[in-house]
Amino acid sequence: MPDHQTTHFQEELTELKERLLVMGGLAEERLGTAIRALVGRDASLIERVATGDEPLNVLHIEVDERCFKLLALRQPVAVDLRAIVAAVKINTDLERVGDLCVNIAEACRRYLQYPPVKELVDIPKMATIAEQMLRDALDAYVRQDVDLAESVLRQDDALDALKTLVFRDLLDHMLKDAATIEPALDLILISRHLERIGDHATNVAEDVIFIVSARDVRHHPLPNAH
Repeated sequence: MPDHQTTHFQEELTELKERLLVMGGLAEERLGTAIRALVGRDASLIERVATGDEPLNVLHIEVDERCFKLLALRQPVAVDLRAIVAAVKINTDLERVGDLCVNIAEACRRYLQYPPVKELVDIPKMATIAEQMLRDALDAYVRQDVDLAESVLRQDDALDALKTLVFRDLLDHMLKDAATIEPALDLILISRHLERIGDHATNVAEDVIFIVSARDVRHHPLPNAH
Protein backbone atom coordinates (compact mmCIF):
# COMPACT_ATOMS: atom_id res chain seq x y z
CA MET A 1 0.00 0.00 0.00
CA PRO A 2 1.57 3.36 -0.99
CA ASP A 3 2.29 5.77 1.87
CA HIS A 4 -0.60 8.19 1.22
CA GLN A 5 -3.00 5.24 1.11
CA THR A 6 -1.54 3.87 4.34
CA THR A 7 -1.98 7.26 6.04
CA HIS A 8 -5.56 7.55 4.82
CA PHE A 9 -6.31 4.01 6.02
CA GLN A 10 -4.90 4.76 9.49
CA GLU A 11 -7.01 7.93 9.65
CA GLU A 12 -10.12 5.93 8.79
CA LEU A 13 -9.22 3.32 11.40
CA THR A 14 -8.76 6.05 14.04
CA GLU A 15 -12.13 7.52 13.11
CA LEU A 16 -13.73 4.08 13.42
CA LYS A 17 -12.30 3.70 16.94
CA GLU A 18 -13.59 7.17 17.86
CA ARG A 19 -17.11 6.24 16.71
CA LEU A 20 -16.96 3.10 18.87
CA LEU A 21 -15.94 5.28 21.83
CA VAL A 22 -18.95 7.54 21.19
CA MET A 23 -21.14 4.43 21.18
CA GLY A 24 -19.56 3.23 24.40
CA GLY A 25 -20.13 6.64 26.00
CA LEU A 26 -23.80 6.53 25.02
CA ALA A 27 -24.18 3.01 26.41
CA GLU A 28 -22.47 4.02 29.70
CA GLU A 29 -24.65 7.11 30.01
CA ARG A 30 -27.82 5.06 29.49
CA LEU A 31 -26.75 2.53 32.10
CA GLY A 32 -25.94 5.27 34.63
CA THR A 33 -29.28 6.98 33.98
CA ALA A 34 -31.23 3.73 34.35
CA ILE A 35 -29.67 2.98 37.75
CA ARG A 36 -30.13 6.58 38.96
CA ALA A 37 -33.79 6.27 37.92
CA LEU A 38 -34.12 3.03 39.89
CA VAL A 39 -32.47 4.32 43.07
CA GLY A 40 -34.23 7.70 42.90
CA ARG A 41 -37.54 6.15 41.78
CA ASP A 42 -37.64 8.69 38.94
CA ALA A 43 -40.22 7.72 36.30
CA SER A 44 -39.18 10.47 33.83
CA LEU A 45 -35.57 9.19 33.77
CA ILE A 46 -36.83 5.65 33.24
CA GLU A 47 -38.85 6.78 30.20
CA ARG A 48 -35.79 8.58 28.79
CA VAL A 49 -33.83 5.30 28.84
CA ALA A 50 -36.75 3.11 27.71
CA THR A 51 -37.43 5.23 24.61
CA GLY A 52 -33.98 6.66 23.81
CA ASP A 53 -32.39 3.79 21.91
CA GLU A 54 -32.32 5.50 18.50
CA PRO A 55 -28.89 7.25 18.67
CA LEU A 56 -27.20 3.94 19.53
CA ASN A 57 -29.01 2.12 16.74
CA VAL A 58 -27.99 4.77 14.20
CA LEU A 59 -24.34 4.52 15.30
CA HIS A 60 -24.54 0.72 15.18
CA ILE A 61 -25.43 0.85 11.47
CA GLU A 62 -22.84 3.56 10.75
CA VAL A 63 -19.98 1.66 12.41
CA ASP A 64 -20.87 -1.57 10.59
CA GLU A 65 -20.84 0.29 7.27
CA ARG A 66 -17.44 1.83 8.06
CA CYS A 67 -16.05 -1.62 8.92
CA PHE A 68 -17.33 -3.29 5.76
CA LYS A 69 -16.09 -0.41 3.60
CA LEU A 70 -12.61 -0.65 5.12
CA LEU A 71 -12.54 -4.42 4.62
CA ALA A 72 -13.70 -4.18 1.01
CA LEU A 73 -11.65 -1.21 -0.18
CA ARG A 74 -8.45 -1.49 1.86
CA GLN A 75 -8.05 -5.26 2.16
CA PRO A 76 -6.11 -4.94 5.43
CA VAL A 77 -3.90 -7.70 6.80
CA ALA A 78 -2.57 -8.89 10.19
CA VAL A 79 -3.24 -6.54 13.13
CA ASP A 80 -5.31 -4.06 11.06
CA LEU A 81 -7.53 -6.84 9.78
CA ARG A 82 -8.03 -8.15 13.32
CA ALA A 83 -8.83 -4.60 14.54
CA ILE A 84 -11.61 -4.18 11.96
CA VAL A 85 -13.09 -7.64 12.45
CA ALA A 86 -13.06 -7.01 16.22
CA ALA A 87 -14.74 -3.62 15.66
CA VAL A 88 -17.69 -5.39 13.98
CA LYS A 89 -18.05 -7.64 17.05
CA ILE A 90 -17.54 -4.81 19.56
CA ASN A 91 -20.16 -2.78 17.71
CA THR A 92 -22.67 -5.61 18.22
CA ASP A 93 -21.73 -5.93 21.90
CA LEU A 94 -22.32 -2.19 22.45
CA GLU A 95 -25.67 -2.30 20.65
CA ARG A 96 -26.71 -5.17 22.92
CA VAL A 97 -25.65 -3.18 25.99
CA GLY A 98 -28.07 -0.50 24.80
CA ASP A 99 -30.81 -3.13 24.52
CA LEU A 100 -30.05 -4.35 28.05
CA CYS A 101 -30.36 -0.77 29.34
CA VAL A 102 -33.85 -0.65 27.80
CA ASN A 103 -34.63 -3.97 29.55
CA ILE A 104 -33.40 -2.49 32.86
CA ALA A 105 -35.61 0.58 32.33
CA GLU A 106 -38.64 -1.64 31.65
CA ALA A 107 -37.98 -3.65 34.83
CA CYS A 108 -37.56 -0.35 36.74
CA ARG A 109 -40.91 0.85 35.39
CA ARG A 110 -42.61 -2.26 36.83
CA TYR A 111 -40.65 -2.04 40.10
CA LEU A 112 -41.84 1.53 40.72
CA GLN A 113 -45.44 0.32 40.88
CA TYR A 114 -44.64 -1.29 44.27
CA PRO A 115 -43.24 -0.02 47.56
CA PRO A 116 -39.43 -0.44 47.77
CA VAL A 117 -38.44 -3.99 48.74
CA LYS A 118 -35.23 -2.81 50.44
CA GLU A 119 -32.54 -0.14 50.30
CA LEU A 120 -30.59 -0.68 47.08
CA VAL A 121 -26.88 -1.19 47.73
CA ASP A 122 -25.55 -4.12 45.72
CA ILE A 123 -27.35 -3.35 42.44
CA PRO A 124 -25.82 0.16 42.19
CA LYS A 125 -22.44 -1.45 43.01
CA MET A 126 -22.98 -3.91 40.16
CA ALA A 127 -23.80 -1.03 37.81
CA THR A 128 -20.61 0.81 38.82
CA ILE A 129 -18.49 -2.28 38.12
CA ALA A 130 -20.25 -2.94 34.79
CA GLU A 131 -19.73 0.70 33.71
CA GLN A 132 -16.05 0.55 34.67
CA MET A 133 -15.59 -2.73 32.79
CA LEU A 134 -17.18 -1.21 29.69
CA ARG A 135 -15.01 1.92 29.91
CA ASP A 136 -11.80 -0.05 30.51
CA ALA A 137 -12.57 -2.50 27.69
CA LEU A 138 -13.07 0.33 25.18
CA ASP A 139 -9.96 2.18 26.41
CA ALA A 140 -8.03 -1.07 26.01
CA TYR A 141 -9.34 -1.37 22.44
CA VAL A 142 -8.30 2.15 21.47
CA ARG A 143 -4.89 1.89 23.16
CA GLN A 144 -4.42 -1.79 22.25
CA ASP A 145 -3.58 -2.39 25.91
CA VAL A 146 -3.59 -6.11 26.77
CA ASP A 147 -2.98 -5.53 30.51
CA LEU A 148 -6.05 -3.33 30.78
CA ALA A 149 -8.08 -5.86 28.79
CA GLU A 150 -6.99 -8.64 31.15
CA SER A 151 -8.01 -6.51 34.16
CA VAL A 152 -11.55 -6.33 32.70
CA LEU A 153 -11.73 -10.14 32.63
CA ARG A 154 -10.78 -10.20 36.31
CA GLN A 155 -13.41 -7.61 37.28
CA ASP A 156 -16.09 -9.99 36.01
CA ASP A 157 -15.67 -12.17 39.11
CA ALA A 158 -16.78 -9.30 41.40
CA LEU A 159 -19.87 -8.75 39.25
CA ASP A 160 -20.81 -12.45 39.37
CA ALA A 161 -20.32 -12.55 43.16
CA LEU A 162 -22.61 -9.53 43.64
CA LYS A 163 -25.30 -11.04 41.40
CA THR A 164 -25.32 -14.15 43.62
CA LEU A 165 -25.52 -11.94 46.72
CA VAL A 166 -28.46 -9.96 45.26
CA PHE A 167 -30.30 -13.17 44.39
CA ARG A 168 -29.88 -14.69 47.88
CA ASP A 169 -30.86 -11.46 49.63
CA LEU A 170 -34.00 -10.96 47.53
CA LEU A 171 -34.98 -14.61 47.83
CA ASP A 172 -34.90 -14.13 51.61
CA HIS A 173 -37.27 -11.13 51.29
CA MET A 174 -39.65 -13.11 49.04
CA LEU A 175 -39.79 -16.03 51.48
CA LYS A 176 -40.55 -13.70 54.41
CA ASP A 177 -43.16 -11.57 52.63
CA ALA A 178 -45.14 -12.78 49.58
CA ALA A 179 -46.05 -9.15 48.73
CA THR A 180 -42.41 -8.55 47.72
CA ILE A 181 -42.28 -11.39 45.17
CA GLU A 182 -43.08 -9.41 42.00
CA PRO A 183 -40.90 -6.35 42.69
CA ALA A 184 -38.08 -8.56 44.01
CA LEU A 185 -38.17 -10.60 40.78
CA ASP A 186 -37.72 -7.36 38.81
CA LEU A 187 -34.66 -6.50 40.91
CA ILE A 188 -33.26 -9.98 40.26
CA LEU A 189 -33.88 -9.42 36.55
CA ILE A 190 -32.02 -6.08 36.70
CA SER A 191 -29.06 -7.79 38.36
CA ARG A 192 -29.03 -10.38 35.55
CA HIS A 193 -29.07 -7.62 32.92
CA LEU A 194 -26.12 -5.96 34.69
CA GLU A 195 -24.24 -9.24 34.68
CA ARG A 196 -24.92 -9.54 30.93
CA ILE A 197 -23.52 -6.03 30.38
CA GLY A 198 -20.38 -7.23 32.16
CA ASP A 199 -20.29 -10.22 29.80
CA HIS A 200 -20.39 -7.86 26.79
CA ALA A 201 -17.54 -5.80 28.28
CA THR A 202 -15.64 -9.09 28.73
CA ASN A 203 -16.25 -9.93 25.05
CA VAL A 204 -14.71 -6.57 24.08
CA ALA A 205 -11.69 -7.22 26.30
CA GLU A 206 -11.22 -10.69 24.77
CA ASP A 207 -11.31 -9.11 21.31
CA VAL A 208 -8.56 -6.66 22.35
CA ILE A 209 -6.32 -9.54 23.45
CA PHE A 210 -7.01 -11.24 20.10
CA ILE A 211 -6.21 -8.07 18.09
CA VAL A 212 -2.92 -7.36 19.83
CA SER A 213 -1.55 -10.83 20.43
CA ALA A 214 -3.70 -13.05 18.13
CA ARG A 215 -4.54 -15.09 21.29
CA ASP A 216 -8.08 -16.43 21.62
CA VAL A 217 -8.83 -16.44 25.37
CA ARG A 218 -12.60 -17.00 25.13
CA HIS A 219 -12.48 -20.57 26.44
CA HIS A 220 -9.10 -20.35 28.17
CA PRO A 221 -9.42 -18.31 31.36
CA LEU A 222 -6.45 -16.21 32.46
CA PRO A 223 -4.45 -17.37 35.48
CA ASN A 224 -6.33 -16.26 38.63
CA ALA A 225 -9.19 -14.92 36.43
CA HIS A 226 -11.66 -17.46 37.82
